[in-house]
Amino acid sequence: MRSFGSDNNSGAHPRMLAAIAEANVDHAIAYGDDDWTRRAENVIRKMLDRNDIDPVFVFNGTGANVVALSACLQPFQSVICAATAHIATDECGAPVKFTGSPLKEIPTPDGKLTPELVRTQLHGFGFEHHSQPKVIAISQTTEMGTVYTPEEVRALADLAHEYEMYLFVDGTRMANACASLNVSLKTMTVDCGVDIFTIGGTKNGLLFGEALVPMREELARNIKYHRKQTTQLYSKMRFVSAQFIPYLEEGIWLQNAAHSNEAAQKLADEMRKIREIEITQSVDANAVFFIAPKPLTDRLLERYFFYPWDEERNEMRLVCSWDTSDEDIHDFIEYLNFLTSNF
Repeated sequence: MRSFGSDNNSGAHPRMLAAIAEANVDHAIAYGDDDWTRRAENVIRKMLDRNDIDPVFVFNGTGANVVALSACLQPFQSVICAATAHIATDECGAPVKFTGSPLKEIPTPDGKLTPELVRTQLHGFGFEHHSQPKVIAISQTTEMGTVYTPEEVRALADLAHEYEMYLFVDGTRMANACASLNVSLKTMTVDCGVDIFTIGGTKNGLLFGEALVPMREELARNIKYHRKQTTQLYSKMRFVSAQFIPYLEEGIWLQNAAHSNEAAQKLADEMRKIREIEITQSVDANAVFFIAPKPLTDRLLERYFFYPWDEERNEMRLVCSWDTSDEDIHDFIEYLNFLTSNF
């Protein structure tokens, strides 16, 4: 099956499978005390030009988000996020369950928070009847497929620090954002003042695994305990971290992301030629959001798997992957043209 349902649906990049196979030799100390994990940590330090940080590796994106927020929060503190944020809509309440902290969700037209929107939630400090704002959480890219520029990230970080808060970046598609703007990981994170962030892998070619990078000592201090309590400490850690070595060192993270971004642009360009289709969001990365008549999308869903996003508007989401091919796009557009010609 080939689809545009999600970049989670694609397989693993062959180099990632090879890296796992290369690590599958002899015995290695469990729980991350191995040579592959040390090397992967150093690769991230080098990319960020920070020798004083300690990245940690986890199973998946939800786990990475939970561990990161647990490191930032006391249960009486709260998280400010977009209403469409993954932590708010797609993690079954895991961040709230594990931290005890509420999410203050802000509606946005494009999935992006701004300082002006966040300021509406910055009140009640020192008042014991209100949860205390402590974290601004953003997704990069957003759930609407849009990308924060470094300047926009910096503005949110500056606002967070003004109120002695943290900026957390859920970077499950961080590679797509960097590829879209042609900037480095350091430019998008360290240089913007981000306090803690994740580096996605599973959606971009890894078999499994994400990396979590705390940039402040007080956030790193207890993070290994949060990781263990949230069941994200993998005993055979070398098979997670071994993937990150070629993924980052050989530039595969950017190559894969650039490919999926380009595929989404090609798909959107072809869809814009069809009168019945309206593209609803800026195609900044690897997602295409569109509206079409419901009878048309119903027929399309009979052959292709993808997710309805806003059922009231009949808005749909298509996502391209590191392995999306020109043939995939051609076949989808050809069938879409066939349907509209008989619509």
